[in-house]
Amino acid sequence: MTRLPARRRPCPRMSRCAWPLLRRLPARAGLALRHGGGAAAPSRARPATAASSSASSSSSASSGNGGASRAPDTSLFVPVPLKPGLGGAAEEDVGAELTRPLDKVLKNLNKFYKRKEIQRLGAENGLDARLFHQAFISFRKYIMESSSVSADLHIILNDICCGAGHVDDLFPFFLRHAKQIFPMLDCMDDLRKISDLRLPPNWYPDARAIQRKIIFHAGPTNSGKTYHAIQRFLSAKSGIYCGPLKLLAHEIFQKSNDANVPCDLVTGEERVFANEDGRQAPHVACTIEMCSTNTPYEVAVIDEIQMIRDPARGWAWTRALLGLCAEEIHVCGEPAAIDLVTELMYTTGEEVEVRNYERLTPLTVLDYALESLDNLRPGDCIVCFSKNDIYSVSRQIEARGLECAVIYGSLPPGTKLEQAKKFNDPDDPCKILVATDAIGMGLNLCIRRIIFNSIVKPTVNEKGEKEIDSITTSQALQIAGRAGRFGSSFKQGEVTTMHRDDLAQLKEILSDAVPPVKAAGLHPTPEQIEMFAYHLPDATLSNLIDIFVSLSQVDGMYFVCNIDDFKFLADMIQHIPLNLRSRYVFCTAPLNRKEPFVCTTLLKFARQFSRNEPLTFDWLCRHTKWPLAVPKNIKELVHLEAVHDVFDLYLWLSYRFMDMFPDAVLVRDIQKKLDDIIQIGVCNITKLIRASQSAAAPGTAEAVSEDFPLSRTQKDARVVSERHGAASTEALSVAVEAAGLRRAKNSRPSRLGSRQEDVKSYGRGSLANRLLREGLLTQEMLRQLESEWQDQHRNGRYGFGSKRDDQHSSKETRKKRK
Repeated sequence: MTRLPARRRPCPRMSRCAWPLLRRLPARAGLALRHGGGAAAPSRARPATAASSSASSSSSASSGNGGASRAPDTSLFVPVPLKPGLGGAAEEDVGAELTRPLDKVLKNLNKFYKRKEIQRLGAENGLDARLFHQAFISFRKYIMESSSVSADLHIILNDICCGAGHVDDLFPFFLRHAKQIFPMLDCMDDLRKISDLRLPPNWYPDARAIQRKIIFHAGPTNSGKTYHAIQRFLSAKSGIYCGPLKLLAHEIFQKSNDANVPCDLVTGEERVFANEDGRQAPHVACTIEMCSTNTPYEVAVIDEIQMIRDPARGWAWTRALLGLCAEEIHVCGEPAAIDLVTELMYTTGEEVEVRNYERLTPLTVLDYALESLDNLRPGDCIVCFSKNDIYSVSRQIEARGLECAVIYGSLPPGTKLEQAKKFNDPDDPCKILVATDAIGMGLNLCIRRIIFNSIVKPTVNEKGEKEIDSITTSQALQIAGRAGRFGSSFKQGEVTTMHRDDLAQLKEILSDAVPPVKAAGLHPTPEQIEMFAYHLPDATLSNLIDIFVSLSQVDGMYFVCNIDDFKFLADMIQHIPLNLRSRYVFCTAPLNRKEPFVCTTLLKFARQFSRNEPLTFDWLCRHTKWPLAVPKNIKELVHLEAVHDVFDLYLWLSYRFMDMFPDAVLVRDIQKKLDDIIQIGVCNITKLIRASQSAAAPGTAEAVSEDFPLSRTQKDARVVSERHGAASTEALSVAVEAAGLRRAKNSRPSRLGSRQEDVKSYGRGSLANRLLREGLLTQEMLRQLESEWQDQHRNGRYGFGSKRDDQHSSKETRKKRK
């Protein structure tokens, strides 16, 4: 029992029957707080949780870098709402019966908030300035809006109001309230231990139980490094191939079975067994996310190991490298990853044998750019980083009487293979390929010359932020290396650019050394998130992930992968009642969050799943409006690609919730039919482009996708638009193209003849007439261009002038619009 100090007399109106109650109150242990003493606040019991010490000074018990743990990002701590007491219970009225109704409470609460000693005590208990303020606002609201508070708090408040107590005596109750709305304060040590990612090798005890031999096959594209690893894979009694793409896994699956080595295929959406009776074959080819870390193998092959640094998928390579149970691990990739792999294997006590390979065929960077599509030759591949550039270039090629194949990332794998087959076929009239960097891996192509239409592309950095920058040396080498493939009809590869201005920069990029891979990706596991949820049951999954990453500790060889896509899906389905494990699975579904139709379908899947209603084949057909017709324009082709992704999503979920997605076989059948329909559309892509442009309203053009950077002409047009306030970016694009022709005339006299021939061969007559015929320019846009040109001519401005002139021109244009 704590004896009350003499000065602490209760209010005269206080009933004598309150004394036995007061002697049992734990809050009385904190009466001397203002003298520097501390007290443990009353709190509800939590399993496996110790009383929280300072959140800023607590450190993880696990070893690693040995430093103190960093302070958590408290902006991620979402307060749990507490409802004020509504009265009605007998116990809740005890305080008022023993004392009197409270008054002057708000004044004393504000005095409590301003006390420096209280703020210091809050900081010692994990409440930084932000959390302290939020906790106080909630505490004050709880007291002021409650018709009755607990008896012990009521008595303390009454003492303070009567002058018999001190505002510091509220701290234990305030801290108890703070831990109720911020439960993570009470279990910070446990959360830090769960999110300690400094020793990933320990996550895989089966792999640590054996002594593995690591062989690194290092070399550039087309050096035979993967070939040698696959030969060892085929000769082993059992093996697993882990690749970054379904196309690569399918290629190894076919090659293995063709060599009479039974091999299964495992991807996120597909399981194919080599044995008709469904027995598991000793060999398996899979996408890297699907590899098993529990099954023992004699040989494992991990392809494209440099992707261990990928901001989104790097965790899968880390998991395979550290966790595969194989006597031999054959790692294939760029030499830039050798040092990191060696360091990672040093932590597991395993040595790395490095085998270096040189390119099998020569690759030459040409000294001249293509400059005109008239200079195309059979075996050329134009690489674009924009769908809009794909459409534009393919149509211009067709206008020259040439046929081209088209490959880009969102096409189904079957369509990509058919387009590659068409391009590779020596008897097919299609001799030109227009593609994105999707050709960088996964497709065997007979390319003689790689032509970069642009050398800038969008990327996502470690923070998940989208950037548009020049391609990296690694990306340029990966793409350029597709030219002159060993075993193809071209014994030498060539690489150049479409524009002369880009050629010098491309040479510089290709000549630079590939920067070493410095860190391997990690990702929270479902088990770790479940443990987090046990301690924070009221937090959303998105908030759990945020807090996990905020508290996570990694050493210098690792980083936590970007989780924006995961959080996007978690927020999207948060309102749907799902258990944590199912919610986690839905949030890891592989989809492009910029495809509204696919995201909407996932939402409907989750809602139907939560009602325990199976998603049948008939339901899916109604949702996708199957059967679908051959596309008539680009918009319909894009929609068909989205429907194909929906079928992929269904198949992906069917292997995780077989009872709720029961019709995988039927869905796979219609997906193959849809693939055929998309192939027809891609083969007629130039017709679809023309149909889309003719259907567009006059003076408008198809919107530029946010996923891709603007082409050179479009970027120039954007600058002009900003400077001159023009209403039509398309019109200005034409003006910039014309300006480009004028610059070419002045700066490249040696190319004047070929440029003029280019204009004549592409369409007779003036540039304006040609653009009018193609639908790229309307009469209204032509009049606007003429008017702007005359205004500039009258002002004596033939080019871009000062900022002041630009602003004046913009004002004049706005006046005309009004």
